[in-house]
Amino acid sequence: MTSDLPYSLFKKCQFPLAVAVFFILIIAKAQAQQLSFSKTQVEQGYHFKYQWLDHSKTEQAMNFTLSQEGLFERFRDFRTYQNNYAQKTILRRIKKKMQQKPIAGVQIFYRQQQDKFIIEAKGLDEDKVAEAYQALTRLESEVTKKYLQETYYQAFTNHEQINGIKVDHVSIANNSVADLKSLKPLILDHVSIKNIRKVTNYVLSFVQSIPYSTLESRITSSGAGFNPPLQVLWENQGDCDSKMTLTAALLRALMPRIDMALIFIDGHAFIGIKIPAEAGEVTIEHNEVRYLLAEPTGPALLPLGTLAPESELAINQGHYMAQDYHEVSKQ
Repeated sequence: MTSDLPYSLFKKCQFPLAVAVFFILIIAKAQAQQLSFSKTQVEQGYHFKYQWLDHSKTEQAMNFTLSQEGLFERFRDFRTYQNNYAQKTILRRIKKKMQQKPIAGVQIFYRQQQDKFIIEAKGLDEDKVAEAYQALTRLESEVTKKYLQETYYQAFTNHEQINGIKVDHVSIANNSVADLKSLKPLILDHVSIKNIRKVTNYVLSFVQSIPYSTLESRITSSGAGFNPPLQVLWENQGDCDSKMTLTAALLRALMPRIDMALIFIDGHAFIGIKIPAEAGEVTIEHNEVRYLLAEPTGPALLPLGTLAPESELAINQGHYMAQDYHEVSKQ
């Protein structure tokens, strides 16, 4: 977890009205357009058919099959984060581990108050009590981290230094790559000039054309509304975080070694790619890496290096968090 962790536009992105109106005026002729979408059950799973207009208003099409396992089994246990249940589970695991390795002369007392638990150590030897608290602190950290990993969540701090629990977008993207590898030859067949910019813009236009659903607050939603990549394709809709994660997973399937970053601002999310920027394009530097930014959400057809006005303003003001998304061997 990086120190710069964690927040498509319009009310969907929670943009101020004035900015939204300005944005409507400047992109009125550049809206993403999905021409058709269908899915049909086949022996191997489901066959998907997409048609859309890309950044140059050229009609594009892509047909592919996704497996039943990828669609319905990969993240079947992923659900909205419930703090009360999480705290009970973590407390139960701590208690079990402490019972397996008791500290002589120290009694441990456990109780839960609403959405948090309290653990007390008592004994006549102050050194042993202090030792018990140190052990409990280490154990709580280990158990909590493992529980969050199991449930595809992680602790984060937003740019206003507010702590919360968010979806572990990197883990979900990584665990979706294998299911999306079948799209690699299809995409590369469509992009005649196989360079990073053209491949990325093709993916961006595809994801931008998928209908948008409203993003819930990361601080309060606990993952409500988030869909893993294949679920976005299945439902043919996704919020900012869901479409960002789909884009990241697709780009990882296409370019396994390229360095990326996931960028979060209030009410919105986009990606960064480690490639050289051209004049006027928007970048950030994170952990000594320069990333060129891109908006996967839509409905605006924005190519690589171009952000919505509110996104660019948040970047310029430093009101964002970035999370590294490098190849697995580097993470």
